Amino acid sequence: MKNKFLIYTLAAVAVLSFGSMESKAAALSLGSSAGIASALEAYEANTINADKKIMEYLDTAATNKNLCIAKVNDYVNVRKGPSEEEEIVGKLYDKSAGQVLEEVDGWYKISSGSISEGYVKKEYVVVGEEAQELAKEVGTRFATVITETLRVREDATTESSILGLVPEGEELVVKEEVEGWVKVSIEEGEGWVSIDYVMLHTEYVQAESKEEEAARLAKEEAARKAANAAAAKKSGSGSQVVGNSAGSSSGQAVANFASRFVGNPYVYGGTSLTNGADCSGFVMSVYANFGVSLPHSSSALRNVGYGVSLSQAQPGDIICYSGHVGIYVGNNTIVHASTAATGIKYTSPVTYRQVLAVRRIF
Repeated sequence: MKNKFLIYTLAAVAVLSFGSMESKAAALSLGSSAGIASALEAYEANTINADKKIMEYLDTAATNKNLCIAKVNDYVNVRKGPSEEEEIVGKLYDKSAGQVLEEVDGWYKISSGSISEGYVKKEYVVVGEEAQELAKEVGTRFATVITETLRVREDATTESSILGLVPEGEELVVKEEVEGWVKVSIEEGEGWVSIDYVMLHTEYVQAESKEEEAARLAKEEAARKAANAAAAKKSGSGSQVVGNSAGSSSGQAVANFASRFVGNPYVYGGTSLTNGADCSGFVMSVYANFGVSLPHSSSALRNVGYGVSLSQAQPGDIICYSGHVGIYVGNNTIVHASTAATGIKYTSPVTYRQVLAVRRIF
């Protein structure tokens, strides 16, 4: 099947519970610079939520008897009825989850995301115990920081040394859970945080309707055009063309500019490329030089621009990790404001930590 969507893309979050079907959505885009904000705000005002939905089972996925998970190379079509002649209403991507409503002649009637009822062929999804086991692998457990500054400690005790600091709102990948504490991944390594200061949830990707796919693609194109317009305005050339499928000269320019600050200090909460910045402050300030306004948050940066796969990464792309971000400069290398001990530096390979997303602005 032709690859139409990449699992790395996490452009918006909608947290849902199968029991109450309550949802909350947060859509993040490029910041509020003059060239970008006007284009995206106008677009957002006239389109539906364009992004793949994310759902949270609130720890019930492993025991949900109606759980189904797609097991395909890319995606399986969701149809209006139990026949390949029926209209396609959406796509269930690999490792996406849903609920089985009933079984009909070799098809499952499912509910997933905004698709309340649709049909997929049984051979493309797993159910029962196999789905419950797979759910443990495909779901990503996050701890969202709910205090102003979270102290990550080397061991699961308040007497332990502080490994690093994380600002409010950041989402950290959970590696382990014990009574009262969770182990999370940050740039300094894996450490422990008290559950009193984080909100835990597990995310699973859901189906995407035809309308959502069309809106998402339009939003991504709007983001590309807005970023290019901002870069052109910054350079003083309204006719400048940047970004193409073969690679972006503006992306390379971003990578080159970011590399100029290697060796400068890391400062928690900082945004100065010379006097010190933290990881998201570094990315934000580098892109500000090109007329692009980005948020000062590594979690929020997972939602800017548009998503690509790691294998398609190009210079200038933003590489997102748990509680950390960097800028890809090519040759399997990122430049980033790493830690207070190491400052702004190069790191290779890019996969020295689990990559959560790759976002492209140009």
